[in-house]
Amino acid sequence: MKDTVKAYLLIGEEEKARRKKSIDYARASVMLEGGVLYSEVEELSHKYINGELSQEEFTQTGLELIDRLYADEQ
Repeated sequence: MKDTVKAYLLIGEEEKARRKKSIDYARASVMLEGGVLYSEVEELSHKYINGELSQEEFTQTGLELIDRLYADEQ
């Protein structure tokens, strides 16, 4: 938790813009391929863009979330 707060406090506007651009690109790629954009993933992406999650936390949490969402669909 402490690392998340630290990351949130230290992220600047340039890093937020870089993260947003990266997420926007990934979002567009998913949509072009006919994929589904889950609201939970969008919420996680928003937290990453705003610096509430580090890249490592975003990746790990995202993988866990996708596993859970796909398991729920089975």
